Amino acid sequence: MHCDLGYFYIGLIISFAVSGILMNHRDSWHAEKYTVETKKVQVKLPTQDKITEDFAKDLGKQLNIDDKFRRFKVEDGKLRISFEKNDVCLDLKTGKAEIDSFIKTPIISSMIKLHKNTSNWWIYYGDIFGISLITIAITGTLMIPAGNFSFKNRGWKLALAGIIFPLVILLFV
Repeated sequence: MHCDLGYFYIGLIISFAVSGILMNHRDSWHAEKYTVETKKVQVKLPTQDKITEDFAKDLGKQLNIDDKFRRFKVEDGKLRISFEKNDVCLDLKTGKAEIDSFIKTPIISSMIKLHKNTSNWWIYYGDIFGISLITIAITGTLMIPAGNFSFKNRGWKLALAGIIFPLVILLFV
């Protein structure tokens, strides 16, 4: 049973592991997409109190961005507008803007969806997957017969360390 579950879930385990590593570093590298073009433009700005969601959407149209609007944010003297396939970063003092056009990274962007997907069926599948990982872990402890490397002699210490290590990190970081 241990081997069969392991074989069945190996692809999903690898996908979750790789996408999890990529998501851990999403602030420094956007693995989900890559830039294919960057344009610099000059924009005439209204007063800051008129920078609203409607302004951001209209600005996208003025800049010939024919794309689904996602969100906008004004922060640190910059207006950032996010579209499905484009990002705009505008300096509010100078009106200088940069438009980054990007496309989704094949395969990697789909793998990252495993961590983001919240549909009901995927949640239940994730629960079954979690229970299966627990089953694989428990049945794995029974595979090594008694001896120096058995769970009874030394495995339980390593398993306990594996549980304590992330708890210590959570407490002190």
